[in-house]
This record gives sequence, C-alpha cells and structure tokens, in this order.
Amino acid sequence: MGQVWARLVPLLLLLLPGRGAEACSTGQCCFQDPPYPDADSGSASGPRDLNCYRIVSAGYECSWQYEGPTAGVSHFLRCCLRNGPCCYFAAGSATSLQFSDQDGVAVLQTVRLWVESRAKNRTHRSPEIELSLHSTVKYDPPQAGDITVSESAGKVLLKWETPARQEGAEVQFRYRTPGSLWKLGDCRHREDPGFEACLCPRQMDAAQEFQLRRRRLWQEAPGNPWSNWSSPVCVPPEHLPQPTLTLSAEALRPDGKRQVTLHGKLPRLELPEGCLGSNSGGEVTYRARLHMLSCTCKTKSTETFQLRKPLDLSGAAYDLAIISRNRFGRSPSQTWHIPAQTHTHTEPGALNISVGANGTTMHWPAQARAKAYCIEWQSQGQHGNLTNCTLTTPQDQDPTGMATHSWSRESGAMEQKVCYHITIFASPRPEKPTLWSTVLSTYHFGGNASGAGSPQHVLVKKLSRDSVSVDWTPSALSSCPGVLKEYVVRCQDEEGNVVSELPVKPTETQVTLGGLRAGIAYTVQVRADTATLRGAWSQPQLFSTEVQVSRLFDLSILLASLGSFASILLLGVLGYLGLNRAARHLCPPLPTPCASTVVEFPSSQGKQAWQWASPADFPEEVSPKEALVVNMSWEKGALGVLSHLPRLLHLPPGLQSEWEEPCY
Repeated sequence: MGQVWARLVPLLLLLLPGRGAEACSTGQCCFQDPPYPDADSGSASGPRDLNCYRIVSAGYECSWQYEGPTAGVSHFLRCCLRNGPCCYFAAGSATSLQFSDQDGVAVLQTVRLWVESRAKNRTHRSPEIELSLHSTVKYDPPQAGDITVSESAGKVLLKWETPARQEGAEVQFRYRTPGSLWKLGDCRHREDPGFEACLCPRQMDAAQEFQLRRRRLWQEAPGNPWSNWSSPVCVPPEHLPQPTLTLSAEALRPDGKRQVTLHGKLPRLELPEGCLGSNSGGEVTYRARLHMLSCTCKTKSTETFQLRKPLDLSGAAYDLAIISRNRFGRSPSQTWHIPAQTHTHTEPGALNISVGANGTTMHWPAQARAKAYCIEWQSQGQHGNLTNCTLTTPQDQDPTGMATHSWSRESGAMEQKVCYHITIFASPRPEKPTLWSTVLSTYHFGGNASGAGSPQHVLVKKLSRDSVSVDWTPSALSSCPGVLKEYVVRCQDEEGNVVSELPVKPTETQVTLGGLRAGIAYTVQVRADTATLRGAWSQPQLFSTEVQVSRLFDLSILLASLGSFASILLLGVLGYLGLNRAARHLCPPLPTPCASTVVEFPSSQGKQAWQWASPADFPEEVSPKEALVVNMSWEKGALGVLSHLPRLLHLPPGLQSEWEEPCY
C-alpha cells in the first residue's frame, strides 16, 4: 500500500489546478519553474558529488559538495521523473536535504536528480544522477559508545552490535597518529551473528585515532553509498610513557606526621586531533596507590587517589606506587618502599605498661580526634610477620588525658626479660591509610627491668697504689634501644661510707676510680638505670690496694731466687772447667797404638808379595788352643816387671818414658 501511495502522490500533485509559485509549501518538492533562469554558467566551480539515498531510520537524503566561495550561495535540488514533470527543493545555503516519501518525490521509480547553485546572478549545475531512491540505502555508522575496544594478539579489536535492519554490511576503518595522514583499511574479521568487528593494527609508541564506516552489500542494487565516518575511537600506545619521579621523606614531626614528596613531572602523551577532548579513550592518567604495611589488623590498608604532592603520612611503613590507567586497564609504572620510622623521640613516661595478675595494661597520651588506635608490638630480632597487632576504639578518657588498653594473660601477655618495639597509631578515619598518625614509637623491656638489668661479672683491676679500673659486662637493658639511661658505679670503704658514685654513659662498661688510700678495703657495685626506674645494685666486689705492695715483695723474692740460681750455675760451670784442666795435667792420656810407629813395617816389606802355597809349607805343628792365664801379683816385685814391659814390646823411647811414669 505504501508503494502504491508513493506512485500516486506525484500524479495527484500534477493534477492539482492553479499551482503557482505561492502554492509551493515549505519542505515539499515544488512542481514549478525555479525562481531564476534555467541556464548553466559553465564555471569550473559549483556543486559536485551528489549522492541521494534512503536512510533506514530517517526517510531520504541528498547531499553534495560545493567548490567555490559559499557566501550568498543558494542551492536547489532538482528532481525529474524519467519521462515526466520536474520539481525542486530550495535548500538555501545547506549542502544536504532530507525529505520523505510524502514530499512529492517518486521514491519507487527511477528519477533524475541534480543540484543547481545560484550565486551572484549566475547558476552552477552539478552532474545528473539517475537512480531509484528506495533501492539505494545508506547504512548508519556504529556509534562510538556502542564500540568495545580490546587487545587481541597485539592488535586492536573493535566490536559492536549490528544495527537493526542493517545486516550484510561492508566495513572499512581508517586511522591516524599525531601529525600523520589517514590510512585506510578493510575490516574482514568475522564475529558471532548479530555482531560486527574489525581487527586493526596497533602502534607501539603512539596513540591512534580510529573511525569506521559501513555500506550495504546487495547484488540487486549495487553502488550503495558509504555511511558517514563514525565518531573517533582513541587507543593509547602499547608502550606507555613511564614517569621518572624521585621520592623524599622527611623526619617525623611532633604531630606524628612526616612529609613525603614526589619530585619530577609526569609524562604527557601526544594525541591525534580527534582525541584531544576529555575522556576520548586515548589518554593516559596517573594515580597514586598507597599501601600501609604497618598495623595489619586494620580493615583497609590500600587507598588510590589523585596524585598530589606532598603527602602527609605517619611513621608507618608504606608502599607507594604510581599507577598508569588507560582504557585497557591499570599497570604499576613506578613503586617506592617507604620504611617505617622505628624510633621516635618519646617523652619519659609517655608509655606506661604494667603487668598484674589480671593481665597487661597499657597507658599512652590520648589523641583528641582519634576514632581508632592501632597498637603494634614485636620482640626484638623477630621477623616482621611475627608482629602482634590490635585495633581498639577510644574508651572514656581519664582525668590525666591518657588512653588505656588492657588484655588478659590468656590473650598473650608480654614475656619477661624480652625487649619489645611498641608503636601506637591513631586515626580519625581508620578506613583511609593516609589519615593515620604516629602517637609514639619506642622500646620497652618486659618484666622487672630493675632486677633484670643489674650488671653481672664486675671485675676490679689495680692500676696504681691509689686507683683501680672497674669493668662489667653490659646490662640486659643495653640491647633494648633507648631503655638504658646510664650506669652508676658506687665505691664504699670498709665502714660503709660512699667514697664515690659516678654516672657512666650507657655505651660504656668501664670506669677508673682514683684517690684511694692504701691499706683500706673497698667494695664496688654497679647498677643500670632507666628513665623512670632505678636499677638494682650488683653484687659487691671487695678489693684493697695492699695487694699492690705484696706483689712488689713477691717480685723481689723472685728476682733474688733467679740471682742465686744464676750464681750457682756459674760456679758449677767454672768448677767443671777447672777440674777438667787439672785432670789433663795429673792424668795424661794413654798412648794410642794406631798412632805409634811400633806396628809400622819397612817399606820394602809393605811392597813384598807373600806366597802361601799350602799348610804344608808351615813346618810347625799347630797344637790345640789353650787359654792363656796371667797371674799377677801387685806386690813390689810385680811393679818391676811392668817397668820392663816397654822394652819387651820394643816401644820407642818417647813412649817408654811415658810408660815408666804411671798414674795410680
């Protein structure tokens, strides 16, 4: 029925009587001569590229381009049936015109269309086109808000839902980077039914602007026009520019805060022309993410906020990261670790801990705006994961302005003789890590610090007749930083009078006591004091300077003994040498047969060769061996025999004289 009506409307308009110029209503095609001479000036400028088509959701449209000055130009769209009347639309200065099938144009038939532009009494005419408006369809481009952008195998995947009654479309894309020209590409990616997609290249180091267009693919009516280009779809580069910032943290102020400052500038990403607006999708934003590592028992420990500088943070440990954010997600760009300020200047008595039969009670200065307190304690030398933590809300404040927290023995009281590091934080809004402040951070020695800290192994060394050196092993309190205030060394005489009482720095374990008197017994003791407690005295050590005199006496005895021993040794050596010399004169040595000439043979005999033929050559008879027995009498006659022995042995005269003077 609609197609029939579209054919009848132009015919009925032709049959209407008395149609003059005044009968042409606004918005309809006027079937009269145009209000200017129908002639073409033949100029090179004028209307060009006329396209007419059906819009799926908005009727029909014709659009064209105009070359030349546009001031004072009026455009007229002319329409003629193939063998019928003509009409025109007055478009004014616009270069496009929309109409419906009720405005007098035969949309179901083939018509001729052209544009005439009137400027300064001259008429410029575009080339004619001939088509059926109902069969020529212009699709809509995808809406930028309906396009999803994702990464796929290093490329950009653009996906959208197919517009209603616009199936079977051909899709193209174009893209550009900052300062470059457009590059055209075809979308050949297939998606699920009801969806269209385009897989586009992605730049590594430059932002991109993408635009899409579609056109109908229909063999019965080829040559359908392309849709308009879509709104820009902006994509950041794959490699985002990294910030180069530095961080500095100041010391903790008395209000429990410290200033943390980021130095440097964030990188600025250059964008294509169509992506310069806010929220275009191609921009990269940077935010700060703060993670509070201390006080793990709180409900929330991470906060993300706009990067600002400086930050006011507590003395807790933090991780601060700069997070780069784009349409593809987040990624940490730069991270810093802010260590905890483990020890602060805490006034003596600011932290009071008492251990009783019912448990442990802790007192500290209350904070006016605090809505929550976080208490951390950790024994010295333990790993950070073994930190104890408790979160408490302020109770009724006592008149002294102290906050209180107690826990029973079953909940885990502090051990005796153990050094603890205790930190207390306060916050008016516990859910925001940036609003915590440090109330105090100090060390505490669990148990009886007065008795446990008493120095052991006190040693006294004599230096002179009137001075001694006192040494001791370090107190157990010295391993707990800030707990030991000083040592005190006290010296008393035998009557109990205090001779001296000297304070000693907590880092020293030796002192010299002078001005002592000889012959008097003294006792010395050492104690270790904290800022609030006086320590217990060590065991008294008795000493006397008389020991120095006895030492000198013993040394003299030792020297005298050494002298006597040396004298005896010297006399023994001299006596031995004298006796040895006297013995050489009194008892001369016996002759040596080997050194005598008695056993020498004449030279002729030494060279004579003896010929021993056989035992028969010896005429003597060998009798059996008999033992020779010599019986000597040492009477007077025997000595005479000995005196003749050298002559019997044929000894030389020199030896005979020595033999005749025996020593007996």
